[in-house]
Amino acid sequence: MNIDPGHPDLPISHPVTYSIYLAKLFGPYATLGLAEDTWALNEHVLDDDAFLAQAYGNHEDRERMLFDALDKTKQGLCTCVFDTTDRVQHMFWRYLEEDHPAARDVPHSQHPPVIQELYERMDRLVGRVMEKIDDDTLLLVISDHGFKSFARCMNVNAWLHQNGYLALKDGKTESGDWFEDVDWSRTRAYTMGLNGLYLNIKGREKQGIVDPVEAGALKDELQKKLNGLVDPASGTVGITGVFIADNVYRGPYTDNSPDLIVGYGAGYRASWDSVMGKVTGQVFEDNIKAWSGDHCIDPRLVPGVLFSSHKFIEDKPAIVDVAPTILKLFGIALPGHFDGKAWTLAAKAH
Repeated sequence: MNIDPGHPDLPISHPVTYSIYLAKLFGPYATLGLAEDTWALNEHVLDDDAFLAQAYGNHEDRERMLFDALDKTKQGLCTCVFDTTDRVQHMFWRYLEEDHPAARDVPHSQHPPVIQELYERMDRLVGRVMEKIDDDTLLLVISDHGFKSFARCMNVNAWLHQNGYLALKDGKTESGDWFEDVDWSRTRAYTMGLNGLYLNIKGREKQGIVDPVEAGALKDELQKKLNGLVDPASGTVGITGVFIADNVYRGPYTDNSPDLIVGYGAGYRASWDSVMGKVTGQVFEDNIKAWSGDHCIDPRLVPGVLFSSHKFIEDKPAIVDVAPTILKLFGIALPGHFDGKAWTLAAKAH
């Protein structure tokens, strides 16, 4: 269900009238964070063509909004998020590969070039935007992540169970959703969600047993054992990096992070069961769902992209630098809490 942008029950834009303005101008549009029905395609309720029609219908709405905003922004900052590249790559990566488990029933010669056509379309969009702006206007095209294949699932809860870190109630060999049959009195670690690994710490978790004094040693132990874990079916490394959160995060909200972050290798991701807190008997299995590409893996394997119409002098640009750079271009002092730094604009040749 979407919130009606023309008559929102709660504010979904700033100013609150902006969503109403867009609805009056262009008609109703999707307001969900992930509006495309990816699960319907996974379950074969929608076919490929119906999903693409939905995705590109939402995309066309976004294009109309962007060009309207460009026309009305004579000075200042104009930003638009296009998530079509994310949705389409998630669902159609299976056709990029010779033998993806989710497309084995489709001969490779019949794999549609969906992702190539997507990028051609996005490239044309960039060209149309460039035609609307002058040479003094800075155009940035930015993504916060890239993509890789998701062909094999990994259930870290199953590995934790098999290696004595997670215990099930007597007589159980598997657990239902949300740790239904987990024995917390004998469980030291568990996973939930896509990349987080948590310790069952005493005083933090409801039934925690791990002494906080011993938590550091347990993190080191899990990091060493999981890092480089090999999928026995293929001999491929399924986990290429395990990161201790204390070493990679900083700031006032670090306590909310998982204790460790699991970085899956290319072709791997947390299993559909694992993200729901289910403990299965298998650590590795094929991914046969249409959702066949992903980025919730080792972040070093899926860097984002940055294209700029103006040249910057910067060896290692980062996404946290974007806001400081924009503020600097407008001559606005940077707030002290910013993590990023402003890029240096190269001098124009005369």
